[in-house]
Amino acid sequence: MEQTDNTVLRISLDSVEASIAKVEPLVRDLASRYELSEDRFSNILISLTEAVHNAIIHGNKLDENKKVVIELRCVPQALKIAVSDEGEGFDPSALANPIADENLECCGGRGVFIIQHLADRCDFLNDGRTVNLQFNI
Repeated sequence: MEQTDNTVLRISLDSVEASIAKVEPLVRDLASRYELSEDRFSNILISLTEAVHNAIIHGNKLDENKKVVIELRCVPQALKIAVSDEGEGFDPSALANPIADENLECCGGRGVFIIQHLADRCDFLNDGRTVNLQFNI
């Protein structure tokens, strides 16, 4: 991928479950614009969908008065994506390990784990209200 424009794309989503469906067309556009491989496309789609889901459901708790903001920036050799909510935040280090024996049969609790393993870099800021994702391209 040679194209690097440093352009920031900012999208504000309502905190309703239907907003999650807006992620796939966004990622398809990015894949086309930046000629992403199928693997990159899949990793970004899964990670961004999970981050937006978590922000809407767990962060903003489906409060329609709160927004989820996605910011995308293409920099040399990477696509950077920030997802922010207006919730109370959380401590990602306090999450249970979803692959520990005692948690294998639990339903849920794997989203952050998945994001951390699919993104090339994943940082939580703003008391857990913002997740910064980086995908090397």
